[in-house]
This record gives sequence, C-alpha cells and structure tokens, in this order.
Amino acid sequence: MSLQKLFQISTSAPPPIHCTNPACPQPRNSLGNSICETCQTPLTYRYLWATGSGAAQIQPGQLVGNRYYVTFPQVWLDTKPGAPPILPDMLSESILSYLYLHPHRLHIPGVFGVYPLGIPPEATETLLLDNIPVDSRGQLFPTLVEAWPKTNPVRQVYWLWQMLQLWTPLTEQGAAYSLLVKDNLRVDGWRVRLRELHQGKVQPTQRDLAESWTAFIETAHPTIQYRLQTLHQLLRHQEDSLKEVASQLNHLLMEQAAQLPLHLAVMGLTDVGIKRSHNEDNCYPNFQDVRNLYIYPNDKLIPNLSIVCDGVGGHDGGEVASQLAVQSVKPLIHSLMAEIYAQEELASPELIMEQLQEIARVINNVIAAQNNQQGREFRQRMGTTLVMALQLPQKVKTPEGIEFNNCHELYIVNIGDSRAYWITQNSCQQLTLDDDVANREVRQGRCLYWDAAQRSGSGALTQALGTREAEFLRPMVQRFIIEEDGLLLLCSDGLSDNQRVEQCWQDFSASVLNGEQSLESAVQGWIDVANDKNGHDNVSVVLTYCGVSPQKLVLVETIPLSTKPESLETEPTEASKVLLYGESIPEPEIQPTPKPASKWKELAFILSLFAIVISAGFAIWWQVSQSQIQSIPEEPKPTNKR
Repeated sequence: MSLQKLFQISTSAPPPIHCTNPACPQPRNSLGNSICETCQTPLTYRYLWATGSGAAQIQPGQLVGNRYYVTFPQVWLDTKPGAPPILPDMLSESILSYLYLHPHRLHIPGVFGVYPLGIPPEATETLLLDNIPVDSRGQLFPTLVEAWPKTNPVRQVYWLWQMLQLWTPLTEQGAAYSLLVKDNLRVDGWRVRLRELHQGKVQPTQRDLAESWTAFIETAHPTIQYRLQTLHQLLRHQEDSLKEVASQLNHLLMEQAAQLPLHLAVMGLTDVGIKRSHNEDNCYPNFQDVRNLYIYPNDKLIPNLSIVCDGVGGHDGGEVASQLAVQSVKPLIHSLMAEIYAQEELASPELIMEQLQEIARVINNVIAAQNNQQGREFRQRMGTTLVMALQLPQKVKTPEGIEFNNCHELYIVNIGDSRAYWITQNSCQQLTLDDDVANREVRQGRCLYWDAAQRSGSGALTQALGTREAEFLRPMVQRFIIEEDGLLLLCSDGLSDNQRVEQCWQDFSASVLNGEQSLESAVQGWIDVANDKNGHDNVSVVLTYCGVSPQKLVLVETIPLSTKPESLETEPTEASKVLLYGESIPEPEIQPTPKPASKWKELAFILSLFAIVISAGFAIWWQVSQSQIQSIPEEPKPTNKR
C-alpha cells in the first residue's frame, strides 16, 4: 500500500487557506493572502508540529486529511483553521504533561488536537502541537546550538537562566529530557522554546544537565566564560546545588544586563469606547500623570511603573474598583522601590515576586472590605483586573567592585484578563495568561484548550481583585530581563479581544522604535484600533518604550519633560468621588523610606508589616466614609468578559 494512501495524503498544488468567518460566502483564499478577499477578515495561519516517526516520513508539499499542508518536515499548516480538530478519546500521560505545563506557554507548546496516521486498528495517534517555535512562514527558529556563538554575553546567560527555570517544572512532569535534546531547543530572540516534550525512558539528573551545557560553556563569550565554568563545575559535582547555581547565574545575568544602557519612556490612555456610557477601565500613567511628573509619587514611579485595570461590577462598582486599585498600588510600589534601592545586597527574583504578590493581596482586601461594607454579594461585588509592569532599578556590584544602578529587571503582575505584550521590530509576544475558565480547565488537565474555549462561559474570569478574600487570590508574577529594544504594551480586553494586538502590532512597532512616531500618537492609534475593530468595551492602553541602544530616541512629542509642567488633575465621576473619597480626601504624602540597617531576610517582615498597616488604615477609612455614601443604582457588569 502506498504512503499516500496509508496516511490519507494527496499530492497537489498548494491548497487554499480558508477564512475563519463562518458567515463568509467564499471562504477559500490563495495561500499567502493576509486577509480574506471576500469579507476582509484577517486570515489565520496556524502552524502545527506533528510528533512521531510516522509524521516524519511525510514530505513537504503533501496535503494530509484534506486539511493539513506539510510546509516543512513535521510542520503542518492548518488550511481550515476555523474547523474543529480531532480530539483524543482520552487524555494520555503525554498529553497531560502539556496541559499541566500550560502556564509556561512562553517556552512550551500545547496540544491542539490529534491526527490518526494509518488504517485502523493499526493507526497511530499523532499529536498536533500549536504555539510552536516557527516564524511567520512556518520555518523552525534556529537551535540554541546554532544561535549560541552569534549572540552577546547577556543573552547567552539569559538563555541558560531560562533553561534552569524550566528544569524543575519539566522534571515534575517527567519531561526534563526535553532540555537535553539539542535539536529540540530553539531560540526566538531572547527566549528559549521547546519544539516538543520528550519524556525519556530514564529521568535525567542535575549532572546530565551540566553535561549538556559543556559545549555552551566552552564556546561562551570570553567575558563570562570563567564564571560559567565555575557554575558548571558546581552543577556537575555537587548534588542539590541547583538553588545556589540559579542564584549565582542570576547575579551574573544582572551584572551583564546592567552594563547595557537603558532608556525608558511611557504613555497611557483610557477611553470609554463607542458603546459604553461609563468607563470602568483605569490606567497609570495617563497623559495627566506624565504632565504631573514632578508631583509625588509620579516623580519616583514614572517611567518605571505602568498599570491597566478593567473594573467589574457596574459604573458605581467596577469604575471605583479600578480607580481604587490604581491609586492604592502607587504608594505601595513607591515604598517597595525605596526599600529595595536602599539595600546593599541584591534581592532575589523570588523575594521580589513574593512582595509583589503581597501588594496585590493588600489591594484586594481594600476592595473586598468595601464590598463587605456595602453588603455586595456574588456578581454584585465590585472588582477589577490588574496587569502591572514594574521596571525595578536594582543596584548590582561586579566582583571587581564596579557598581551599576539598574539591572534591567522587568516584573509583570497579572490578575484577570488584561494583558501584557512584548513587541519588537520583528515579533509580538503575549507575556501573560488570562485568568479565565478556558485556561483553568487546561491548566488543571481537564481538556485541550480548543475544546475548553468552545464551551459556554469559557471567557468568564476565575479571579479578579476584590471579588473574594485575599487567601483565594493567586497573582501571576513573572520576571524578565530587558536586553533588546522593545515596546511593552499593557491593555484591557477592549483592545486584546479578537486578536487585535496580534493583527495590528506591525502598524506601530517599527515607527515607534525607529523614532518616527511618538508614544502619544501610538497609544492613540491603539485606542483607535480598539474602537474601530472591536468597539464593544472600554479600552485602556499603556505603552512603554524600553531601549538599550546607545542613543535615546525622542518618543513624546507634545510633553517636554525637561521643564516642570503645570499641575492638572483627572476628574472622576460624582459616584466615584463619593465612594472613593467621601469628602474628597486627598492622597496622603508618604516620604521615601530611609535606608534601613536590616538585611534582605528582614525585608519580607518590613513590607508585610507595612501592608498590614495600609490594609487596616483603608478598612477604617472605608468605614468612616461609608456613612456618607448615598444610594447609587446598581449596573452590575457580568464577569464573563467575552
């Protein structure tokens, strides 16, 4: 029996790509088109990795099952991306590993569906993986081995650090062998990506990981080679040294990154949209905040902090929750930055992430206390999403005693479905994972994402600030290193819905990064995209330029930051003023914390105590101001945001 017949393959000219719009009268389009010729819907090019030896036998140019076009060996283009995939009859252990590792989608692919290769009962089930490391043409990104000699020392250390971060979660799923297969390790700019998971018959050890690094250490950049050799020996010969190696590797990474220049500029805007009567979104910094750059606390937070919140619970609830979250988080971050910058020792990423989680819980309790005071229950409880980015300017000292003032660390905090994207000249990467039902079902190993996303209520939020007590809150915090020019985009779902960021990022990336367009006009452009192409919701956008090029670009046209501007205030609605301020209570001025004598092990206690004081103070303030709140009609916003 021929290979074509056995695997249901046809040899033909390139097939058409089908439009995903179910109402399109003529969905067939020529391969290579970017939009549907009939209905102008953007076309979806979904490239999949087909696992297994059977898929490896199929040559490029073949059409499998009248749907999947083989563009490169084992890379299949889904020519009918709107059609459902074949789902497995049961979730095998190999599939479950992908599901449990779903939070690591920046580095690890997911299971889109399966395809039976062959004739039953001898047919074998091939996994079709999405989110794979390929470019826009479906070609695999280079291997780590291929890219290693061509990159700078910062990125070399960054790649090793990412591998070390993946070692534990992969080991827990019996898939650590995935990091040892050289052809499986791919690099997409700054990030390490896996082509697929390899279970392996024998679980590798820490020594095996060290052995796989030998070639990288031998060809590392001369400025870092000796330090990496020391870490390599520690990893190879001393058991249970993983934590110590990670700490030292992180220190080396921060030393190298700190030697690059770093230029930041930020601008944000929130808009009510074209269909809503009230704006339940809020963001920081907006136009007025940048104008008020020299007024506390903006003078310490801009351009390092950016926030987007999308309220839940109606204009007298969600509107207030989002404003309250933004206003409350600023003094807490201000205090955190002052504490960390005053320290002589370098803070670990784990400690900083814990403190950011605690800050999120404090804000959660402030909003939850207001809900309890007003007797709000279930869907009437006000809350808000939160996506927050903090560029933390830690100091680091090299072994030679040279001190640098900024390690280029970027922390992203995410609760809900507001998102963060990293955009460069050539790519757009979603950094956050939505807290919704569909992602929860995948993460808990219940079903594939495509299946979960089709179910009723799949877009409903599974957590938001203020809707429940802090003990139930699980903020997602991630740490990145800024080592290339890029744009950090934070936005509410008024923009991110319907893949608008993925479709339109190229309209803004090059022009801003090349200094041809200001941040202000780019932010307005994103708002226009949201209103023109989505238009169903409020929208908030905060865009931060992060540059490591030697020359700083001029990115804001209308706001000269070299002179102190006049103070301008954003005026909230009357309902917001009553609920937020009682009788317009101004924000208390908190002076920067003086340098403490404590070591880092005491930082958690200091900030926890500060958090308790803040929480208690807000609770008392709410109780006093509640007596002045008048009855306001409810307009609850459902938590299903799709």
